[in-house]
Amino acid sequence: MSCWSGRLARMNQLRWTVLVTVVVLVAAGCANQTSTSSTGRPVEGGVATFAEPANTTPNYIFPFMPIQYLSVVNVSDLQYLLYRPLYWFGDQGRPVLNDRLSLADQPTFADGNRAVTVTLRPYVWSDGTPVSADGVVFWINMMKAQKANWAAYVPGGIPDDIESLTVESSTQVTFRLNRTYSAKWFTYNELSQITPLPHAWDRTASGPSDCEHHLGDCTAVYDYLSEQAKTLNDYATNPLWQIVDGPWKLKTFNADGHISFTPNKAYSGPNKPHLDQFNEAPFSDDAAEYNVLRSGDGSVQVGYLPPEDAPAISPGQTVGHNPLASNYTLDRWIGLSVNYFQINAHNATSGPIFRQRYFRQALASLVDQKSIIKAAVHGYGNPTNGPVPTVPPNPYASEQTEPNPFGYDPARAQRLLAEHGWSTPPDGVGTCERSGPGPDQCGLGVPAGARLEFSMQFASGVPRVLLAVQQLQSAATKVGIRVDPRGTPFNTVIGTAIPCEVGKPDCTWEMANWGDGWVFAPGYYPTGEQIFQTGAGSNVGSFSDPKLDALIAATQHSDAPDAMSAYVQYGSEILPVIWQPNYDYEITEIANNLKGVTPQNPYLNITPEDWYYVK
Repeated sequence: MSCWSGRLARMNQLRWTVLVTVVVLVAAGCANQTSTSSTGRPVEGGVATFAEPANTTPNYIFPFMPIQYLSVVNVSDLQYLLYRPLYWFGDQGRPVLNDRLSLADQPTFADGNRAVTVTLRPYVWSDGTPVSADGVVFWINMMKAQKANWAAYVPGGIPDDIESLTVESSTQVTFRLNRTYSAKWFTYNELSQITPLPHAWDRTASGPSDCEHHLGDCTAVYDYLSEQAKTLNDYATNPLWQIVDGPWKLKTFNADGHISFTPNKAYSGPNKPHLDQFNEAPFSDDAAEYNVLRSGDGSVQVGYLPPEDAPAISPGQTVGHNPLASNYTLDRWIGLSVNYFQINAHNATSGPIFRQRYFRQALASLVDQKSIIKAAVHGYGNPTNGPVPTVPPNPYASEQTEPNPFGYDPARAQRLLAEHGWSTPPDGVGTCERSGPGPDQCGLGVPAGARLEFSMQFASGVPRVLLAVQQLQSAATKVGIRVDPRGTPFNTVIGTAIPCEVGKPDCTWEMANWGDGWVFAPGYYPTGEQIFQTGAGSNVGSFSDPKLDALIAATQHSDAPDAMSAYVQYGSEILPVIWQPNYDYEITEIANNLKGVTPQNPYLNITPEDWYYVK
């Protein structure tokens, strides 16, 4: 997910009334807290507040979402608290399927992995209806009808790879696949995308519908639900969004990012909430959040130490001194992710340049990842070397992920440009002097006189993102490339950087840097089809390479290590995006008397139902 990151893995509008409300709620929570040591007796109740990432707030509640809404804050910090996916991933800090927190038993495979049966566990919606096989079919039918509006859609992937779907009983469905697939890949990257939907959502403005059984009804249902999801300030009062199967229900929701949740009394899964209330609080920038933590007023229980304020650590050092140790415990939150910025291959002017492999290699050679990690985040990060992450420890990294074949080397960047017909005036703008498709020319579609000047939209309010953009801008100037940075809120960046068609009004963006690249969710097995395969919904730069497509396909049909290694090696060389430092998602600060927050999820999900205070 645009980190989803994502995140993959980060907007502010209303303030005063909501601020007063949250302060009152937090104060009530503080009354239930006692400053204690790390050991003590767990107590039920209390309120805990979680700091949202800087200048980044949830803004879409409907789990079936288009790419402009796919972000960690929408999925992990909102939707998953209310509406559980079919399978949960991340177990005690490890990047694996979590059987205990999943809505279904692990799938069973038969007939050479072409028949997959899923059996649901006895979960119920808060309106008393069961989480059923029909809810799974509802989601799949929505996928079939609205592929263009599902952010993780990949041509040939789910639902295209399903020949038929049979409801065996109210709790069991069998998928008949069009060919044999890797059981791990199909579980981690296909079934993982499914969020069963409640029967009450199968409706339009005029009344009940039947997308659960009739594909032709699904577009009207999607149009109704997606339109309802655009009215943010109604989230906590709209009856649709009050029907949940997760451990939490919305109490309040404001478009500026102030959100409060209370326990779902009908939650039928494990790990019932200990807290009486869970809040999320927005901040305009890292400094504002840090000032709240330093004040010691107890209004935020789970926040983050801005890396620019963290004592520097050396390579291999786990963590440095915690300047907030009197009130908070520090924990590094490292996501299974890769970080990059996007370039738009379909931009009418710059797209032909971006489609040249040598240019992408030259651009990558201007990103000084190691220096950025040292200067911007004081060591709390690791280089991104290719399409599979090297940290946290995971079974997907191999010798093919090290080293980065296009690490920082401005001389190589200048040479690559000059060899392909570009002038490279320091502190000037290079131009194409040898147009044409030949090996020593600028490339197919690049006209004579084309200029190496590009705009980059980047997420404002986060110093590490600004510093990385400035480093690239400075290095690029030395070889005749001009980068024009334009800071905007995170939600604006991801809402602008979407796949587009050449010549269309929405296809004018050139470079986009939201700061965190992609956390591997809902494709938890990092085979890359959701972000790099031709036509994929989250391939926002419209990158296309037939060989990379073929190597990705090989990882979907075989669990052999060679398949992943071949994909990683070629992906590192072909550069579908421009790699940049993979920062820790957060240097998390956790109130000393709040437990259950760690180990943190490598897919960046939060589980505040596990949090509790101690006396």
